[in-house]
Amino acid sequence: MNHTIIFQPSGRRGLVPEDTTILDAARRLGVGIEAVCGEQLVCGKCRVKIMEGSFPKEGITSSMAHLSGLDEKEIKVLKRKDSDENLRLACSTRIKGDVLVFVPEASRTGKQVVSKAAGKIRVSLKPAVRKFYVELPHPSLDDPLGDFERLEQALEEAHGLKKLRIDFRALQRLPDVLRRSDWKVTVTVWQKAEIIRVEAGKVETNIGLAVDIGTTTCAGYLTDLNTGEVIATESMMNPQVRYGEDVMSRITYCMLNEETGLRELQQTIIEGLNAMAKQASHKAGFTPEDISEMTLVGNTAMHHILLGINPEHMGVAPFTPALHQSVDIKADRFGIHILPAGNIHVLPIEAGFVGADNVGCLIADVPHKRKEITLLVDIGTNGELVLGNRDKLISCSCATGPALEGAQIEFGMRAAPGAIERVKIDPETKEPAYKVIGSNRWSDGEANMQAKGICGSAIIDVIAEMFRAGILRKNGQINMECDSKRVRKGEKGVAEYVLAWRHETSIDQDIVVNQKDVRAIQLAKGALYSGCLIMMRRLGLTQFDRLAVAGAFGSHIDKVAAMIIGMFPDCDLKKVKYIGNAAGDGARIALLNVDKRKEANEIARKVEYVELALEEDFNDRFGEAMQFPHMFDPFPHLAGILPPEVLNIEQHV
Repeated sequence: MNHTIIFQPSGRRGLVPEDTTILDAARRLGVGIEAVCGEQLVCGKCRVKIMEGSFPKEGITSSMAHLSGLDEKEIKVLKRKDSDENLRLACSTRIKGDVLVFVPEASRTGKQVVSKAAGKIRVSLKPAVRKFYVELPHPSLDDPLGDFERLEQALEEAHGLKKLRIDFRALQRLPDVLRRSDWKVTVTVWQKAEIIRVEAGKVETNIGLAVDIGTTTCAGYLTDLNTGEVIATESMMNPQVRYGEDVMSRITYCMLNEETGLRELQQTIIEGLNAMAKQASHKAGFTPEDISEMTLVGNTAMHHILLGINPEHMGVAPFTPALHQSVDIKADRFGIHILPAGNIHVLPIEAGFVGADNVGCLIADVPHKRKEITLLVDIGTNGELVLGNRDKLISCSCATGPALEGAQIEFGMRAAPGAIERVKIDPETKEPAYKVIGSNRWSDGEANMQAKGICGSAIIDVIAEMFRAGILRKNGQINMECDSKRVRKGEKGVAEYVLAWRHETSIDQDIVVNQKDVRAIQLAKGALYSGCLIMMRRLGLTQFDRLAVAGAFGSHIDKVAAMIIGMFPDCDLKKVKYIGNAAGDGARIALLNVDKRKEANEIARKVEYVELALEEDFNDRFGEAMQFPHMFDPFPHLAGILPPEVLNIEQHV
C-alpha cells in the first residue's frame, strides 16, 4: 500500500510504500535532511515536525497516528534535543498513512536560496527614530527637579524638543543611567514625541529593520537610520509554509482550527521575525535591542495573521479587510524581540487581496508620480497588478498559485542547490541543456548534474522552450508526434517530456515536465494575462509605456520566455524593467522617511481596486489567455522568435 507524503517548505510530494522511513522518502523525493550519524539514532539532526489536521489544499489528513510508534531510543534523543510537540526522527519513523512533514531549517542539508537583495533607493532621510545627546545639570538641594523633567528641559534647550512623553521602561531605567553616566546621555526619541531609550554617554548607533513578509519567503534589511545604508541583509523561508503554500491554505487552516490556528500562525511568523532580527543584528555587530524600529509589509493575509486578526472574512466575498490604514504598535505587544519600547510600523493595505507589499511597491516605483503609463506586476505566490500613472491608478489581484515558484509541479522545488534554474531546448533535436543552482556548467546529457528538481525560473524557461521547439501545441497539449525519445507517456498514461535522465540526477529518477505541470502554468499565466487585459480595458488602453516586474521571483525570469508563454501582453521588450524586491524597498523607504508613510496611506486609498471575479467576461478572457501566447491577441514583438501562425498577426493586419 502506498501513502502520500508532503515535505515543507520544499513543497515536494509523492507516494511511498508503507513502512518507508521519512528519511528514505525524503531521499526519493530529493528533499535534503541531515543524517550525520548514519541513522544510528545518535545525532538527532534529522528531526522533523509532523503537522496534524486536515489540509484541503494538499488533499490529505495528516496525523501522528499515521506513523510508527516511538521507541525508547528515539524518545531519549528527542528529549535531549528538543521538547517541542510532534517531533520525530526521520531516520527511524516509518510511514503508515498520509503525512505532511515540516523540515526545520536546522535539519535541511541544502539551505534555501532566498534572493531578495536590497535595491537602490533614493529617499531623503527623515526617520521616525532619532538620537539626541544631552548633558544635564546635576541636581542639588537648591535644584531638586525630577530626573525626567530635568531631561525634558535639557532636550528642549539643546534640540528644541517639546512636550515629550517617556516610555515606562525607559523611565524605570532613567535614574540609574543618569547617575552612572554623570548626567551625560543619549536619548532615543520616536516621532519627536516619545523617549523610548536612554543610554549612557554619546551613542551614535541608530538602526532599524525593514521586513518584507512574503507568502513563501521573507527578507529583512538592517538599516543605518543615520546614513540610509543597508548594513546587513537576512532572508528565510516563511515558516508558515508548514501550514500551506498559499494564503487561502493558511486562511483555511485558521478556519478549521478555530481555537488555536490563528495563534499558531501568528506565533510562527513572530518567531521567524525574532530569528531574523537576531541574525541580522549579530552580523553587523549589534544586539536585537539596538533595533529601535521595524517596518513591515506583506499581503493582506500575512498582515492580518501577524496582527492576530482573524483572516477568515477575507476568504469570502466581499473580501473585506479589518482595516486599510497603517498601524503602529510597541514591539513588546507583539513579542518581537527588538527594543521593547521600539515601534512596529505596518504599512497600509489597498484591498482584500492587494496588501501592504503592493503599497511598498508603489512608494518604491512611484507610478503615481509618473506621466508614462506603467503596468506594475508583482509576481509571487499571489500576483498583484497595478496599472496607470499620476492621473489614475487601478489594481487587481490574480490567484496565480505557487506553480510559478515550483510548487504544484511534479518535480518542482524552490530555489536551492540542485534545482534546475535555466533551460534551453534545441528546436531540431528536441534535446535540452540546463543549469542547476550551485554549478556554472550546462548539462550535456551525459554528466551527472546532481539535479533534484525544477525551480520557478526554469519552469518558465522549459515551458517556453517546449512551445518554441514544437513539443507543446498552442493549446498547451504535449505533441506526442514529436520525433524524440524524450516525449513519452508516463505513469497513468500522462504525456511528459524528459528534461533530465535518471543518471543526471541525485534522486535516482528521470525529471520530467508532464501535461499536468503545463496546465498549472497555463492557469497561472492565464490569470496574470487576463488581469492585465481587463485593467487595460478599464482604462481604455491598448498599450502601456513601461512594464515594471517586481518580486524576487520576477527578477529571475527571462522576459523573452515570459512573453513567449503569454504572462503579459505583447510589448517592446525594451519596455520591460526588473525592479527587484520593490516591496522590501518600500519598507526601507518607510523606515527612513516618515513623510513616505503618509504618502503610503494616501496612495493606498487612491488606487481603485478591480475585482476580476465581478467582470462578466472574465472566464472568457481567462480561457483565451490559457493558450500560448494567446488565443487571439497578436504578439508582433515575438516575430522571428516564434512562427507567424502562432502569433495571431495576420488576423489583425
